[in-house]
Amino acid sequence: MTEMTSESFEKHSGVGEVQIANEVVSSIAGISASEVEGVDSMAGGFAGELAGKFGAKNLSKGVKVEVQDDSAIVELAINMKYGYNIPETCKQVQEKVIQAINSMTGLTVKQVNVRIAGVSLEQD
Repeated sequence: MTEMTSESFEKHSGVGEVQIANEVVSSIAGISASEVEGVDSMAGGFAGELAGKFGAKNLSKGVKVEVQDDSAIVELAINMKYGYNIPETCKQVQEKVIQAINSMTGLTVKQVNVRIAGVSLEQD
């Protein structure tokens, strides 16, 4: 599900232009979603799992971002911790991702779609 792309979008300032790669927006979404209590991890495909075994850290694992003009649509696949309220946790993930992307990039987030890929027991 990870969108590995070299696409970027441009923001124009009074001094020049700033280009932000879609991978950066994906990383912001993945990090902010992982910070929500009840989220165990981001869910990724085989490539992400293989990279993790070799020590590579993919901060956008389980994230797909589509950027058009000054807006974005984000799709997340997450693994939840057992015992947490799924709708409430997903709402918190959506709010945190929207706030993080908006404040760090200036993009307007139209949608944050969350897919629960699994549930895991907390490890002590």
